[in-house]
Amino acid sequence: LFLAVCAVGIGGTFQYGYNVSIINAPTQHIHRFLNKTWTNRYHKELNPDLLTFLWSVIASVFSLGGLCGSLMGGSMAIRLGRKGALLMNNVIAILASILMGISFPTGLFELLIVGRLLIGINSGIGICVQPLYIGEVSPKHLRGGMAMGTSIFLTGGILTGQIIGLRELLGGEAYWPLLLSSSCFPAFAQLLFLPWFPESPRYLLIDRGDELSCAKALKRFHGSSEYRREMEDIQRECFALDGEKPKKPWELFSDRGVRWQLITVIVMTMGQQLSGINAIYFYATYVFEQAGISAEKIPYVTLGTGACECLAALTCGLLIDYVGRRYLIVGGYLLMTLWSIVLTFSLTYQELYSWVPYVSMTSIFAFILSFGLGPGGITNTLTAELFIQSSRPAAQMIGGTISWISFFTIGMLFPFIVSGLKQYCFLVFLLECSSVAAFIFLVIPETKNKSFLEIKKEFHKLNFGRN
Repeated sequence: LFLAVCAVGIGGTFQYGYNVSIINAPTQHIHRFLNKTWTNRYHKELNPDLLTFLWSVIASVFSLGGLCGSLMGGSMAIRLGRKGALLMNNVIAILASILMGISFPTGLFELLIVGRLLIGINSGIGICVQPLYIGEVSPKHLRGGMAMGTSIFLTGGILTGQIIGLRELLGGEAYWPLLLSSSCFPAFAQLLFLPWFPESPRYLLIDRGDELSCAKALKRFHGSSEYRREMEDIQRECFALDGEKPKKPWELFSDRGVRWQLITVIVMTMGQQLSGINAIYFYATYVFEQAGISAEKIPYVTLGTGACECLAALTCGLLIDYVGRRYLIVGGYLLMTLWSIVLTFSLTYQELYSWVPYVSMTSIFAFILSFGLGPGGITNTLTAELFIQSSRPAAQMIGGTISWISFFTIGMLFPFIVSGLKQYCFLVFLLECSSVAAFIFLVIPETKNKSFLEIKKEFHKLNFGRN
């Protein structure tokens, strides 16, 4: 089971975190490449506004690709299977890597844009299908910890990208095409390792009706003596579905039986993206400078933020099946609310006392830890748990779409929020974090150690009333 999580993670959410991270290091090198290419092609200087626009397209087209990938991921998981969809997804990553790698020697910056779009599609599919596979192969008493593999590999990808992007490694001007094309290595790793693992047993029995292959897969995952309990659980769910086909995303919106599950996914997904984590990373460089850290050393200190998020995801993975989902996610949001208050005060009085920048610095790391322990880790886990087999792929598509739209929206609006409100922008995030915490506390039942049918029964009271 542990090796299966690693095999799906390396080509799944690891790619998302890695490709979000690596684009920051070669910014100036890509600017020079765009200027040089434009001059050679059109024999005139590239207009600064057009340069900004081209760079914005290269950076943000990844989000558009991610949105497309989320819309494709659920359908691929139904048609090709969870494992089949993840394996096919690596073809997109390898093609993207080739296009980004040859953009510099060919002098075609358009290939860079297409490559970033494709790697975005790869990331969108991965972040949609990986939680499906992990959630469906896990026994209920280990499901939370195993589902945290999604966040652990995502944060591991961010940290790896920060390390590989250092100027001593592939962050130098001569190596940036190699840096952008290095995402083919996780793809090759998954193509090498994932075929050794079985398809999702739930998919095999419920969607394909292949009881023999399901039993064989369960024996591989749970052992010959323990697999029967899982088999009975899958058979109960199969019987309850009574041949119901996988639903389309739009069908979930008209299904009263999943109304509150869907509202929960939308609130949690938007809450995760709009929680202020982007503001933290935006202010990090400024706070580090105010604390007296030189500009040359800031990339190394920034590694601490990536390591902090990775550590929080690992800690959450260890705690989730003991503490429960509700306590971790509500606690995470409440702690983020607290650190938003501290950051608002410390950034306001940043230059008044010499020790205040260190309070800001501590608050930034504490905020990242709180995010990783709660919203960063639990959101994807709950999305995969709240739905039964026929609704799960469509729910992942909806959650992924909301996530990418929120990601894009905050990217567009955030500069205006910061320039308008300055450090008081954290008061907006404070209100958002506390509101989501209240919603989760009042609405979401605990899902720890419960089967998918038991979780559905918990929500039945909300969807249809207690009677």
